[in-house]
Amino acid sequence: MVREAFFLAGAEGGRFCLVTHPAGPSIGGLLYVPPFAEELNKTRRMAALAASAFAARGWTVCQLDLFGTGDSAGDFGDTTWAHWLADIDLAWAWMQENVPGPAALWSLRGGALLASDWASGRGVDCPWLMWQPVTAGRQHLAQFLRLKSAAAMLNAADAQRTTQELRKTLAAGATVEVAGYTLNPALVQGMEAAQLRLSAGRRSPLSVLEVTSQERSSLSPALTRFCSQLEADEVTCTTGVVAGPAFWQTVEVEVAPELVVASQTVLEGWAA
Repeated sequence: MVREAFFLAGAEGGRFCLVTHPAGPSIGGLLYVPPFAEELNKTRRMAALAASAFAARGWTVCQLDLFGTGDSAGDFGDTTWAHWLADIDLAWAWMQENVPGPAALWSLRGGALLASDWASGRGVDCPWLMWQPVTAGRQHLAQFLRLKSAAAMLNAADAQRTTQELRKTLAAGATVEVAGYTLNPALVQGMEAAQLRLSAGRRSPLSVLEVTSQERSSLSPALTRFCSQLEADEVTCTTGVVAGPAFWQTVEVEVAPELVVASQTVLEGWAA
């Protein structure tokens, strides 16, 4: 396989892309939509391992650093939800112009919220591999804001007041700093409104994979509800639960090999 690094020209500067090409003909393209804030850094190794494994099976994988993250232009504190939606536009257009075969999405955690907003807003119906998707932006943001309270070792009551104060500051149009990340109110507004949703009548294959360190074979309650709603909307969805660490939040960098294996099975099914 061959790796190619380049910048896509975007508003306010370039967007860094790392593309992993298969050794032979390309089956199709996978656009990776990464998770939010520190989860992005903790999962880079896992994403790199998966990209190599997917390319070995014939897929061209595009990993994009969104505006204000990684090697792309901008500061995190200046980024907005609209910036990130436009970034997916750029990468998607590049894949359609340069990668033979169908284009598909691959998202991790909060990346599912961004990809959902993008796909529904652009009317895109494509294959989609979801890793540990977050279903509600407001809840995801609340968990992130609690890091401020955790760092200060506050009790439950003080932690709740701190979170409420952060929300008031953001609502007033001011930025806040949490765990080393400056949050722009325009980014927060987009995330809070984001819900994992798919259009009824969707035709493309969808797969939801969840990682757990517990001995269970069924999805978590939140993802069970999400998939049940998909069924009610007549959207076809396959699911899977694999054993492994919560690599997006562990203190040390960890990987979940079984998740990659399960994903390869999904991709093979798509190719067939």
